Amino acid sequence: MSKPKAYVNEKKKIAVKNLSADIEKYNIIGLVDMENLPAPQLQKMKQNLRGKVEIRMTKKNLIKYALMNSKRDLSKIIEQIRGMPALLLTNENPFKLYKTVSANKSAAPAKAGQKAPRDIIIPAGKTPFAPGPVIGELGQLGIKTGIEEGKIFIKEDKLVAKEGDVLNLKLCGLLTRLNIQPMEIGLNIVAVYENGIVFDRKVLEIDDKVVMSNLVQLHNEAMNLAVKIGYTSKDTIKVFIQKAHRDATAIADSKDIMTSGNIGKQLAKAEAEAEAIKDEAHIE
Repeated sequence: MSKPKAYVNEKKKIAVKNLSADIEKYNIIGLVDMENLPAPQLQKMKQNLRGKVEIRMTKKNLIKYALMNSKRDLSKIIEQIRGMPALLLTNENPFKLYKTVSANKSAAPAKAGQKAPRDIIIPAGKTPFAPGPVIGELGQLGIKTGIEEGKIFIKEDKLVAKEGDVLNLKLCGLLTRLNIQPMEIGLNIVAVYENGIVFDRKVLEIDDKVVMSNLVQLHNEAMNLAVKIGYTSKDTIKVFIQKAHRDATAIADSKDIMTSGNIGKQLAKAEAEAEAIKDEAHIE
C-alpha cells in the first residue's frame, strides 16, 4: 500500500513560488533576523529602504523552501537562518547594503531574555558608582575593579556576554546603569549572498574611518620602505629627485662650486669673507 502524500496548503505553495520568483530577480540576497524589532520601527525601515531594497517576510520554513528552489546554491544562507528571518533583495553591493541598513538602526537598552546581538564588553575606565555593593556585582561577573577619585574604576575590558547569549536580569540592570546600550533596533543582517560568496555580518561590518586610516598608514609605510631601499617608481621618483637636488646643493656649497642655484649664496659668502679680511687688515 503506497504511503499517502502529505497535504500542502495551496496558499503556502503560492507564497513559496512568488518568493522564489522574487529571489531570482536580484543579484544580492540578504538574510536578516527581525527578532525584537517593534512594528513601528519595521514600518519606518520599509519607508527608508523603499526604492533601494525589497523586504520579503514570511514564515521561516517558506523562506527556506524558496531559497532551496533557487537556481543558485544558497545553502550557506539557509544554514544561517535564525530567529524571525526575512530576506532583503537588491542589486546594491553587500557592503553598501549593510551600511544602508545599519544607518537606520538605533541603540537600545538590553532586556532580560533577549539575545546578545554581538559580543558585549564592559570597557575599562571610570564608572559613575561610589564604592558599595556594586563592587560585588561587578566581581560576580569577573570584572576587576579599584577605587579612583572616590569612584569605582574598572581595570580592564571584560567580555560579559557572547553573541547569541540570553541576557539575564542582573546583567541587563548593570548594563543600563553603566549606560551601555548593546541592543540595536533595526534590521539585523546575518549574511549576504553575492555571486556564490556569502558575507557574514563580521565581514560586512566595516568602519570607513578605520579603513581609510589603515590605508594611509600602509601607504606611508610602503613609501618609507621604498625610499629606504632606493626602489624607483612613479610614487617615489619625485622624492629621489628632491633628495638628489638637496645632496647636490650641499656638495656645491661645501666645495664652493658656483652654480645657477647657489650663485647668490656664493657671492654673499665671498663678500662676507672679504669684509672679514678688510677688518682684520684694518683696510678702509
